[in-house]
Amino acid sequence: MAQWVLARGRIYMRYTRCVKKVFLASDHAGFELKEALLPFLREHGYDVEDVGPATLNADDDYPDFIIPLAGKVAGHKGSFGIIMGGSGQGEAMAANRISGARTAVYYAPSPEILKLTREHNDANILSIGARFISVADAKEAVLTFLATEFTQDVRHVRRIAKLDA
Repeated sequence: MAQWVLARGRIYMRYTRCVKKVFLASDHAGFELKEALLPFLREHGYDVEDVGPATLNADDDYPDFIIPLAGKVAGHKGSFGIIMGGSGQGEAMAANRISGARTAVYYAPSPEILKLTREHNDANILSIGARFISVADAKEAVLTFLATEFTQDVRHVRRIAKLDA
């Protein structure tokens, strides 16, 4: 990432490594996938925080983990969230209740929809239906989602502003 710096009366361009902050959370149905993605994302250089659960509990409730994750993403500019549940639908509904959270659900197989949801909607949380996607496909999806930039196109910015109004 390029950054302009004023030093000794001159302007210099300095390149800095931008490490993306990624929050992960799941319910019991997405727990195994979350545990597989944690080390995978760290190996790829992401700053990862596990929002929970810490242990597998078949009686847990996804809002207990997903809503705090959405709050962290909304409050930490430039961060991302990856949430996992059986279908990913309830998790997305819970996350989208938080202003500033823009969650997209993904089932596979085409990662093209991930690019569009980042480019056009500036989605900052990816919800994965763990019962419908393999670990390998989830890894590819997450990397695609995190690597795709928002276009900053005026019409997209205008539409997103209406979501947070």
